[in-house]
Amino acid sequence: MAQTVLHIDSSARLTGSVTRDLTAQVVARLGAKEVIHRDLATPLPLLDEAWIGANFTPADQRSDEQKATLALSDSLVAELQSVDTIVIGVPIYNFTVPTTLKAWIDQVARAGVTFQYTENGPEGLLTGKRAILVVASGGTEAGSDIDYASRYLRHMLGFIGITDLEIVAADQQALDAEGSVQKAQDAIAGLAA
Repeated sequence: MAQTVLHIDSSARLTGSVTRDLTAQVVARLGAKEVIHRDLATPLPLLDEAWIGANFTPADQRSDEQKATLALSDSLVAELQSVDTIVIGVPIYNFTVPTTLKAWIDQVARAGVTFQYTENGPEGLLTGKRAILVVASGGTEAGSDIDYASRYLRHMLGFIGITDLEIVAADQQALDAEGSVQKAQDAIAGLAA
């Protein structure tokens, strides 16, 4: 059983969202002792010149202003570091992830913090964690050549060290909404707690 879960919702829809409903079911299935819920319907700030400058300044040389600039990112990274399992709701928008989820990734993918460069290439620093992606789409088949969302997230999470990844898909809802959601619920019922 997962001890702590980071539950991320990224759907712009606050009501009637398939991913929000299914991520809640996944979190309930896991039976975690502690759940941190991060709702990206309130968007995170995009990276800008000040953030980049602060991030690339060595930590011991950052000004108070630079530390303040990175405070949210530091908090998001700390959330990620503190959990055993990450559950992410991923509605596919235009074949990829919502911009709010991309903004979260930009805030947590930090050289020297969540990954490092080595002589053998990049190495993720967030090992030993499990991720469950709950993917929903209107017409895109999960895992297909045009599914840039789950492929991107598999790559990015692996890049920061999270390689134990499962996908629960409620895809191609435009073809069979009820069957698609049922397939996802069946997958949830089969998840190890």
